[in-house]
Amino acid sequence: MSNQDLNVTAKLINGGVAGLVGVTCVFPIDLAKTRLQNQHGNDIYKGMVDCLIKTARAEGFLGMYRGAAVNLTLVTPEKAIKLAANDFFRQLLMEDGGQQNLKMEMLAGCGAGMCQVVVTCPMEMLKIQLQDAGRLAVHHQDPASALSSSTSYTTGPAPTHKRPSATLIAWELLRTQGLAGLYKGLGATLLRDIPFSIIYFPLFANLNSLGLNELTGKASFAHSFTSGCVAGSVAAIAVTPLDVLKTRIQTLKKGLGEEVYSGIIDCARKVWIQEGPSAFMKGAGCRALVIAPLFGIAQGVYFIGIGERILKFFE
Repeated sequence: MSNQDLNVTAKLINGGVAGLVGVTCVFPIDLAKTRLQNQHGNDIYKGMVDCLIKTARAEGFLGMYRGAAVNLTLVTPEKAIKLAANDFFRQLLMEDGGQQNLKMEMLAGCGAGMCQVVVTCPMEMLKIQLQDAGRLAVHHQDPASALSSSTSYTTGPAPTHKRPSATLIAWELLRTQGLAGLYKGLGATLLRDIPFSIIYFPLFANLNSLGLNELTGKASFAHSFTSGCVAGSVAAIAVTPLDVLKTRIQTLKKGLGEEVYSGIIDCARKVWIQEGPSAFMKGAGCRALVIAPLFGIAQGVYFIGIGERILKFFE
């Protein structure tokens, strides 16, 4: 295996390990974010803590990890693609790897964001249905939306809140809508992930460069972790309005009286008119708390070089 192949493999391992560790740590907060963003008008949850307490009481501790299996399965390729793609585009676009070039860094981030949605869109599509199922059980589902063939992913009458599985949802979407069913909300996902990557990667690179060791050419774990947390928080909050739209569009089952959206513009218009501008920042705090450690861990693992150490062990 060539050095280049080893380098790519190590990056994929780093991204995968970082994703698995990060998701395990922050998944309950991500579940709270999804449920808060999907609340229309009459709020069941007053905030993140209230949501987690009510979820734990109603569904048990494991209820806070609904949809985690989907994330843990697909987060490895997602994070690996994201981090490896950004490195690839940085090397391709920047002639001198050590010279900071904000425009090229933003372009590299854009490329990474476009590449990752191949995995991100279907992963979040399935995850959101599982995460929101508990909220719908409390809210009482709207029979009309449940019986609609275009949004159905379960069989049987709507009033029975049968716990869905990712396999069942994926099969129903593929059977009724084809591959396009799993990629519903692709446009909204791109609108969220491309700006996120454009903000995150250049910001992280510049923050991380402030702590580079002249001898090793690398930043310390603590500095890389902090840089990832800060850059992740800033980028996450900046794109929260787009994340709200994506979550609403990708949620197939609707509660009683909740709107169905035909697209990004329709969703944005209805949210603005019915809930006001503050609705676009629903779950912003949760999102920052999810993304900050997630990307902090990712960059920490990436810069420690766990992938390289694993490959050396097997040589």
